[in-house]
Parts: sequence; structure tokens; C-alpha cells
Amino acid sequence: MQTLWAPWRIEYIKGLKEPGCVFCNALEIHDELTLYKGARTMVVMNKYPYINGHLLVAPIRHLSSLDQLETVEMTNVMAMIRHSIQALKHLMNPDGFNVGLNLGRVAGAGVEEHLHFHIVPRWFGDTNALTVFADVRVIPEHLEETHRNLKPLFDKIDKSF
Repeated sequence: MQTLWAPWRIEYIKGLKEPGCVFCNALEIHDELTLYKGARTMVVMNKYPYINGHLLVAPIRHLSSLDQLETVEMTNVMAMIRHSIQALKHLMNPDGFNVGLNLGRVAGAGVEEHLHFHIVPRWFGDTNALTVFADVRVIPEHLEETHRNLKPLFDKIDKSF
């Protein structure tokens, strides 16, 4: 049997969990995974992604459900999802995307108190059975490198969103 190492997971397992909401905290501090902070929306990289380019789009306001969003916030969130997909297409050339949200813990929401959408780029043949069989994910590029490549594409966005 071969051993597969996922040393980045130990940081999460043993690390101190920041108090409060991860999205609200990212707004207050300089976060190396934050790609965009606008007037109504933000885009951050998932710290524990399914695959490179796994982004999270959230409203700035701390909301837990879609019915709490004002129309302008909903429009801005969707515009940021569209921009995120365009940036990922430009940089990573995926064959498709999974885009969605999990409302409530029972639905799989890891951060149920702050509404956020997942954008996961997908490529033909990227089905990762290791997650199913060994609770391991294969991430081919370091998060810092992915951030360095994506950040300029988000720096060009008007901050009014």
C-alpha cells in the first residue's frame, strides 16, 4: 500500500479556529485568500478546496438565507459569480463548473450563518475517487500560486458590487 500525504489538513485539524464568521473576519483583515471585497459582495478562495480554483462568493452582509437578500445584493452576487466563472475560464480553462449553495447544516453548509455560493471548476477526467476511498484530495497547485494568478483578474473589478 502506498501512503498519500495531505499535510495541509493538519493545519485545519490542529489549528485554532478563529472566533466568529470566516467571511466577516476576511472583511476585517488582510486575508491571503481574499480575491475581491466590494460594496455588497466578496470573493474568497476556499481554504480547503475540492480542487484548485474552488471559489466562494458571498454577500458582505451577514445573512443566512436567500430571502434575506435585497434585490441589489442578489444581482451583485450573481454578477460576481459570473465574473468568477469568467476569471477561472481565462486562467484555468475548465470544461465546466459546479455552482451552488448549501442552505443549513443538514444540507452540507460548513458555514451556515453566512450565505455563500461555491464555484468549483471541473475538467474531463478530474473525478477524484481518492476523496471517496481515502478521505484525501489531490490539489495540483498550491493555494498561494492559484491566488497569485487569480488576484489580478479580480483587482480590475469595480468595487461597487
